[in-house]
Amino acid sequence: MRLILFMFLIMSGFSMNVEAQTFVQGQKVLVAYFSRSGNTRAVAEYIQKLTGGDLIEIETSKPYPAEYHACTVVAKKEKEEGVRPALKTKVENAGQYDLVFIGYPNWWGTMPMAVVTFLEGYDWTGKTLVPFCTHGGGGEQRCFTDFVKYSDKAEHKKGFLIGGGEARGAQKQVESWLKGIEAIQ
Repeated sequence: MRLILFMFLIMSGFSMNVEAQTFVQGQKVLVAYFSRSGNTRAVAEYIQKLTGGDLIEIETSKPYPAEYHACTVVAKKEKEEGVRPALKTKVENAGQYDLVFIGYPNWWGTMPMAVVTFLEGYDWTGKTLVPFCTHGGGGEQRCFTDFVKYSDKAEHKKGFLIGGGEARGAQKQVESWLKGIEAIQ
């Protein structure tokens, strides 16, 4: 039994090293995400694991209501009024990153206004930005077109879209997408 456990540990360690080596060499990666329920966080963690990038959560200074309906009311009002909520999150030396993944849920047909605040808070000139989005049935709507609008000085790669209920089991889909956009080999 110990031999089997020892072999498993060795094989697991080897597998982790192989994954780390699949990252596109020479690029510094950031994975930033905004998540209310944990679905977008799950996708962000898969991306971080597969790319070896730094992981950061986009958090607002004033948290959104925990109750779903109350949260949707606040989110809708922010969207309608063009509010840019203050962020608690600050990326130190954002200019060091070459490839930046930014994830969020679909709120009212687009990204949460907190993500707009994040996008507008940094100079993305010469950077490659890649959106990923979870949704509760609304699909893409304007989630990716608005992302490009608010980060027009950056280059962009094809985004990843998945239903929130599928997000926590989507590692293989995320890996396939990352290979397709040549973020990993």
